[in-house]
Amino acid sequence: MRLPNLLATRLGRRAAFFLLYVTEGLPLGFTATAIATQMRRQGVGPAEIGVFVGTLYLPWAWKWLIGPFVDVIYSDRLGRRRGWIMAMQVLMTLTLLAALPVNFATDVKLFTLVVMIANAFGATQDVAIDALACGVLEEQERGTVNGLMFAGAYVGQAIGGAGVLFLAEYVSFNTTFFMVAACILSVTVFVVLPMREPKSRARPAAADSPLRAAGDEIRTYCRDALKAFFGTRASIAALLFAFLPAGAYSLGLALQSNLAVELGLSDARIGLLALISAIISAAGCVVGGFLSDRFGRRRTLALYLTGTAIPTAALAWVMYRYGWIMSIDPRMPNRPIPAGTILFAFWAANIVYAIFQGLMTGTRTALFMDICPARTAATQFTAYMAVLNLVIWYSALWQGRVIEAWGYPVTLTLDALVGLVCLLVLPLVKKKDVPAAAPGNGTA
Repeated sequence: MRLPNLLATRLGRRAAFFLLYVTEGLPLGFTATAIATQMRRQGVGPAEIGVFVGTLYLPWAWKWLIGPFVDVIYSDRLGRRRGWIMAMQVLMTLTLLAALPVNFATDVKLFTLVVMIANAFGATQDVAIDALACGVLEEQERGTVNGLMFAGAYVGQAIGGAGVLFLAEYVSFNTTFFMVAACILSVTVFVVLPMREPKSRARPAAADSPLRAAGDEIRTYCRDALKAFFGTRASIAALLFAFLPAGAYSLGLALQSNLAVELGLSDARIGLLALISAIISAAGCVVGGFLSDRFGRRRTLALYLTGTAIPTAALAWVMYRYGWIMSIDPRMPNRPIPAGTILFAFWAANIVYAIFQGLMTGTRTALFMDICPARTAATQFTAYMAVLNLVIWYSALWQGRVIEAWGYPVTLTLDALVGLVCLLVLPLVKKKDVPAAAPGNGTA
């Protein structure tokens, strides 16, 4: 039986882009949640896990560098974007399986390197998927499909994180590597292979090689980005806002899984918390964007940013009050048993945080879209998204080190305070002050 080309119908396109984004969320959920949990269970310290989780996001900060190569190097036979997507999914799968023999408890650096390469393939796939969406989606369906894409990423993270932790109760953890690989390849076989892209424009007759053409695009990108970012005080403020943490981050990074293990939660319980958080945040993205349309971006964003800091600071206070300060090796005999109040505070803080994190994510993305002039939108918006991933990277790094040096309450409190610094810059981020610069040539 011949499989359908999902790009041929509106319903098919919605299903296709949802499933393609599931494959982006899968490896992130698997590595940042499931593997980070197992690392802590086997005695890897918070600082090393912080480096591991932070490194996962580094390739996503360099998507702007990948874009020109995806644009100018392609095969007409495989499809301009389809070939890239198919190749990256296969490479992601092979790299994840290559990580299987590496002991992530004793060879953390090697394992981190291999998984970072897998995420580099994932970031490249993301560029190709977004480019495919720009080429095949009709204008009136782009909003709906973008919402489905974000939802697909959350579903992928839930499967790779919560799903794997649930499964680990019944099979060896090594077996879950094959499960994640099978999920990615199933999308390759049933979605990507049957795809038929619209005919692309003929290649321009040029003497330059594809690599030189890509280099030209990167130079143009950097030039246009500098013009867009430093043209006015408002554009400088927007760039500074992007470089600052958007509210508290710790309950969405390695600190959460580290602490869950130390508090004695089983893999199934940690998986349940990850699943609930993913569902709440996915819904929050949609609701947050809707409310910001109605009541204004900056006003609602300030509320959501503050909302992420409140449960973070509250958990810090409860942990300090009950004397749960420093990290504890989960393999330690006769380790202390947490008070019921700490466990309740941990669950409540994470669920409340997931609500505000989802609301913030949808609204912040809309704000960056608002302040990008149409002429430079591709260049400027792509760079903003890259910077946001750099923030995740450096936040995971410093938090892991502070946990080991000063403990959880101090780390949570610092995270809450640092996350509110961006509120000082937010009033300066005004759409009307951002000028229309020269046309950009970046790739989203």
